[in-house]
Amino acid sequence: MGIPSPSDEVVQIVHGDGAGDPTVVTVSCPDKTGLGCDLCRLVLLFGLNVHKGDMSTDGRWCYIVLWVAASRRGRPPVAWDLLKERLVDLCPVPAPFGVDTAYLAAAGLRGDGLALPAGEPQVFLLKFCCYDRMGLLHDVTCVLCEMELTIRRVKVSTTPDGRVMDLFFITDARELLHTKSRREEAYEKLQSVLGDSVTSCEIESATEDMSSCLQASALLSPLVLEQMFSEVDVIEEQSSRSRSDSRLSVTMDNSLSPVHTLIQIQCGDHKGLLYDIMRTVKDCNIQISYGRFYAGQKGRCEVDLFAVQSDGKKILDQQKQRTMCSRLRTELLRPLRVALVNRGPDAELLVANPVEVSGKGRPLVFYDITLALKNLHRRVFLAEIGRHVVDDREWEVYRVHLGEDDHELSCSVRSKIVDGVTNMLMGWD
Repeated sequence: MGIPSPSDEVVQIVHGDGAGDPTVVTVSCPDKTGLGCDLCRLVLLFGLNVHKGDMSTDGRWCYIVLWVAASRRGRPPVAWDLLKERLVDLCPVPAPFGVDTAYLAAAGLRGDGLALPAGEPQVFLLKFCCYDRMGLLHDVTCVLCEMELTIRRVKVSTTPDGRVMDLFFITDARELLHTKSRREEAYEKLQSVLGDSVTSCEIESATEDMSSCLQASALLSPLVLEQMFSEVDVIEEQSSRSRSDSRLSVTMDNSLSPVHTLIQIQCGDHKGLLYDIMRTVKDCNIQISYGRFYAGQKGRCEVDLFAVQSDGKKILDQQKQRTMCSRLRTELLRPLRVALVNRGPDAELLVANPVEVSGKGRPLVFYDITLALKNLHRRVFLAEIGRHVVDDREWEVYRVHLGEDDHELSCSVRSKIVDGVTNMLMGWD
């Protein structure tokens, strides 16, 4: 399938002619720092896998084409019209003739002269109480995702009599949760999955004291820190993968372009791969002038990125090159960390992913965790999402207590849980 012809539309979405053909998403708009990362994050949020991609920019205008396909593992149908609307929202507005877009951005204005949105979105507290059942937490998470309600933090607890009290700190992508109609819509959809066992369900604006809980989280033990964040494990994993079809190669070359450094990546595929690359490049303050991404049928991916530093110059410093290559290898080998540890006599599942410098976490992680546990027929006794700084990097950590009946899990069962959650997060069958 070819690239759609350019038009005045900022975003075009063209579906394939036959079953199994990818959908082509085309974005043509003024450029901004980190735009590629933001677009890839949104595509991942809508449950789409990127099979091929091309992007180019002259520093002022960019053109991005992504060939995408929906993930079929437990995901609802893709809301394509809503995706297009959200993609348009991410794109900078073209400045009127004779007006410099960079000047407007520095002045806090959009291209049409209106003020840029500022500040964090309003946080709301969703709390409900009902009887527990298998897969309840995932069903609630699914409703919130479909309604574009982002989970910022969650506290889940189960009482001895089998009742659950769940607290979700959420934000609304549509910014309508303060209205009666939006809340009633949420109540109705939640009621459909909670059933008659629900005794209370309400949504309220989070107070400052409630919002402060977003930053508070139980400390991680030294053993957990060593198990999940040790770079030795990354080196060992890279060594083991180098002997398999998923071997990873990251190189830099300054001889092929007079003005750009070529970053070449060859690796195995996983869900959100292009997002992991783009967020790493963005966090390292590297700008992409041209990029090409291709995922082969055998699970091998090839990526070529023609890049410059923030000052517009090639990456010539050898130490910077080594640091950049090492960072990309680490992020692609272990974009998420999964472990099953002991919490007293019980078992606790931990999943960690790095937070972007902008403060955004990886999308749909809690959705995938709860779906995997539902498929494995594992109940959730306690759960929380917190953020921790480890070695000067911020991580989003999901802690799921699997309950008192899981304290004698065999090694094979533990391995099955870790593998099931990892495979769901990485999009591996």
